[in-house]
Amino acid sequence: MGELVDFFVRSRNFILFVLLEVLCFYFIINTSNYWSATYFNTSNRYAAQILALSNAANEYARLRQVNADLALENQLLNTQLAKLLQSKPAAPAEYRADSAFADRFKFTVAKVVDNTTQFANNYITIDKGTDDGIRPGMGVISPTGVVGKVRVCNHHFSVVTSILHSEFLVSSKLPKANEIGSARWDGGDPHLIKLMDISRYKPVSKGDSVVTSEFNSTFPPGILVGRVRTIGVQPNQTFHDITLNLATNFSNLSFVYVVENRLQVEQEQLEKQIENEK
Repeated sequence: MGELVDFFVRSRNFILFVLLEVLCFYFIINTSNYWSATYFNTSNRYAAQILALSNAANEYARLRQVNADLALENQLLNTQLAKLLQSKPAAPAEYRADSAFADRFKFTVAKVVDNTTQFANNYITIDKGTDDGIRPGMGVISPTGVVGKVRVCNHHFSVVTSILHSEFLVSSKLPKANEIGSARWDGGDPHLIKLMDISRYKPVSKGDSVVTSEFNSTFPPGILVGRVRTIGVQPNQTFHDITLNLATNFSNLSFVYVVENRLQVEQEQLEKQIENEK
C-alpha cells in the first residue's frame, strides 16, 4: 500500500496533467458541434472495427461446432434423399417399394481422426465404433462422394478401407450411357481413379458423372464416384480406358457418413444360398 502511495506522490504532476487534458478534451467535445460530430463518427468507426474483429474471432473459434452441425444436417438430408430414391425407383413404373425397402439405409456421421493417401493400400480411422452401431462391411461416404468400407471396429473407433486401395472395387454406373462398370484405384494419383468394363461402343464424354450402381449391397445407388476426366481405348480391347476425377477430396477429409443397409444381411444370405446351390 505504501508503494502505491509513493507512486502517486512521485507521479502527481503527470497525473494532474493527464486529468487536465481529459477535462479539456471533454469541454471541447461538448462546446463545439464540429468536434462533437468528429468524435462521434471516429469513435463509432473504431468501435465498429473492433466489433468486426471480435465477431470474426468468435466465428473462427466456432468453426469446429459449425462443421459438426453441418455434418449432422447432411446426415439427415442423406437419409431423406436415400428414402426418396428408394421409394421412387426409375423402373418399372408400376413398382412401389414397401416401407422396409424405402427405409433400408441409415446414416451415421463420424469424424475422421486419421487418413492416409500415400500408400498402395490406404485406410481411414473414424471416431465411431460398435457402441455407435458401426460394424464391418458398412459403406462410408463423404458429403461429395464415395469414401470406402468399414473393415474393423472396436467400441469407439473403426478403420475404413479407403477407395484408395488396390483391392477396393466399386460397382459404378454411367447414367448417360446406362452402362455398368467397376471403379478401381491404380495406386497413382489420389485424386484420380479408373473406370473399367465400359464398352467402347457406348457414348462417353468428358465431365460425365459416374455414380454407384444398384448392383451392390454396400452403398445406396446414385452416390457420386467421380466425373470423367479422360477417355481412351485400350489396345486390342473392347472397353474404354476411362480415368475419373474422384468426387471425394481425401486431402481435406473431415466428416464422413457411415451407411447401414438394414437389409444387407438378408440380401447377402440369400445370394450366398444361391451360390451354394450352383
